[in-house]
Amino acid sequence: MKRPLVFPKSDSEDQDLQELIAFYDETLGFCPNSVKTMHIRPRIAYAFIEMNKAVMENQGRVTSALKRLIGYVTSHVTGCRYCQAHTIRAAERYGASQDQLDQVWSYQSSSAFTEAEKAALDFAIASASVPNGVDDAIATNLRQYWDEGEIVEMLGVIALFGFLNRWNDSMGTEMEPGAVASGEALLAKDGWSVGKHQYE
Repeated sequence: MKRPLVFPKSDSEDQDLQELIAFYDETLGFCPNSVKTMHIRPRIAYAFIEMNKAVMENQGRVTSALKRLIGYVTSHVTGCRYCQAHTIRAAERYGASQDQLDQVWSYQSSSAFTEAEKAALDFAIASASVPNGVDDAIATNLRQYWDEGEIVEMLGVIALFGFLNRWNDSMGTEMEPGAVASGEALLAKDGWSVGKHQYE
């Protein structure tokens, strides 16, 4: 794409937008251009943020780091490089170990992940696949380690990133410098690049 489908909103006089920017400056280190684009229709932005807060709220044993790693593998399956960079950055910021960040794609054989975490990541990959790959084997293994509420939390993350993957790849959202830096530091060794999300 030669430019994003729609440019992010940048009105410095819009107090509501500035509050969103401040919120994300604290949680991610910058406000995603995706949210600024959603804010062209503010109700979409606010509905997304409320869903994001609900999904990322920890009510069981699904940690903040695991939720971001679930978001990362989900985004990798769908091919959204924008969301891959954002989720790996968030996983690092929310406590994923360096071994987990380095070994996320060899998680099945890695001692950096528990059997419960491996089941969660298997579920994320199967859920994000088209056609959907969740079957009795995936479900049985998942239920062995996680209760119903925790499974709902995980699927909330996967579904949220299903929305974001489609939003950002279709929009051609320009990647922010902080996300580019995280992608290059944590993912480039595995072939990641900014791809369509950078413009001259």
